Amino acid sequence: MLLIDKYAYFNKLHNVHPVEKMTLSLCLLLFVLIVKDSLLSLITFIMMSAFTVCIARIPLSYYLKLLILPSFFLISGIITILVSFTDGHTAIPHMIWSAHIANWQIYISKESLHKAGNLVFVVLSSTSCLYFLTLTTPLTAILDVLRKLKVPSLLIDLIALTYRFIFVFLEESVNIYQAQSSRLGYMTIRQGMKSLGLLISMLFLKVFQRTTQLSIAMNSRCYKEDILFFDQSYRCSPVNWFIITGIFTGMIITYVQFGGSL
Repeated sequence: MLLIDKYAYFNKLHNVHPVEKMTLSLCLLLFVLIVKDSLLSLITFIMMSAFTVCIARIPLSYYLKLLILPSFFLISGIITILVSFTDGHTAIPHMIWSAHIANWQIYISKESLHKAGNLVFVVLSSTSCLYFLTLTTPLTAILDVLRKLKVPSLLIDLIALTYRFIFVFLEESVNIYQAQSSRLGYMTIRQGMKSLGLLISMLFLKVFQRTTQLSIAMNSRCYKEDILFFDQSYRCSPVNWFIITGIFTGMIITYVQFGGSL
């Protein structure tokens, strides 16, 4: 079991109704993406991170490690927005930094700096909303909500099987890697590249075999249309809905008061 899956089942908010957690996280995510306001994004990031770490009791060190994962994609996006190129004789207004290479000018303007900073806040806030949902809500509970929302059963089954085979991929890759390492398959760069190619080919073969076995097992149990899960009972809390309503009301008031209009 992955740690992210373990924390989804064993956290201080696991008894909270998944509809409440999905409403809070997904609606805040949608709101932040629509308004694209740096202040609201920062408030959302701090608030959702506090919910995840302080209330759900997810370890701070693990949460910070998860935040590092999208940082590589974020850095590449920031560089392309922050740095611009133009002809060396073109006058650029509000330029903060510039450098000349041959007939080209590389520069950073106030506008690009503002866009890059806004991108950072929006990405962090969006990531914190998704992490709050994934770290506090099991996939089976999310799929149960989607099923009640009349999402097509085929899509739900595909999500469930895809999630299941993430663990299959990881399990098989670890087993093959350990077998190769015990035979000194990664002693040199050349051997490592060859072993990596064999690992990838064997991994797809093993997963294909596991897929065939799963299909046979499901057909032997008279699988027809739906994959059924254990439906845990939850109770909606009026206090939680009051808190969610208060959060959205405060966000809207903050947006109107400090920089935008709906």
